[in-house]
Amino acid sequence: MKIGFIGAGRVATHLAQQLQRHYEVVQIYSRDLLHAQKLAFIVNAEAINEFEKINQHLDLLIIAVSDQAIPSVIAQLKQLNFKGLIVHTSGSTHLNVLASSLDRVGIFYPLQTFSYESEINWQQTPLFIEAREKEDTELLNNIAQLLTEKVYQYSSEQRLSLHLAAVFACNFSNYCYDISKQILDQKQVDFSLLYPLILETAKKATMVSPDHAQTGPARRGDQNILHMHQNMLKAENQDNFLDVYSLLSQQILEKYQSNK
Repeated sequence: MKIGFIGAGRVATHLAQQLQRHYEVVQIYSRDLLHAQKLAFIVNAEAINEFEKINQHLDLLIIAVSDQAIPSVIAQLKQLNFKGLIVHTSGSTHLNVLASSLDRVGIFYPLQTFSYESEINWQQTPLFIEAREKEDTELLNNIAQLLTEKVYQYSSEQRLSLHLAAVFACNFSNYCYDISKQILDQKQVDFSLLYPLILETAKKATMVSPDHAQTGPARRGDQNILHMHQNMLKAENQDNFLDVYSLLSQQILEKYQSNK
């Protein structure tokens, strides 16, 4: 099995290193040759920055670029008449985006947040596969099983809903952590004091329904505390944080107070 990557960012870096344990990673493409060379050095592959140099004998070509860059990549690959299986790693791009222009296409989507600073526990990472042809689905399933036991064959519609939910669960929650840190930094309070709370909240969300785990002044309908917090944010001229606080509090109030 010979594998190539289009993209040399965080997803490609983690996935290429993991797949290298089982297969031959042959090429890394990036518009920035230095980026391609950095990852290629790690996985002992060839670095390229021209589509015309893509190895036509690759069995699998993995597109690991931003969603907005996928159409232009597809247009380039269509001109090459590439015969191998082409997949993308996006959670928010429908299979039809590939299938409308290319022959053998699929999805290889790890539901995880990737960074250069931390390792990924692949055995605990759900991996979602989809392909147009049955044989390609079986191939992707075999590859995925080498990385994790949590392999799922979901439709594009299901995967898109997962990606939307993941934005709320991961991206938005992390932004709230960032707001928390900025508030504390202004008063020279150590953000690490919130670590036990953050970890316990995340743990609780995996053990009981988040609906049942909700706590806080909005959940209780405590208007005195809500107004106090809003006044604090106003006093610090933190209007952006105030908007977030007010919107989330109102949503929680409407959900729980209407059920009383």
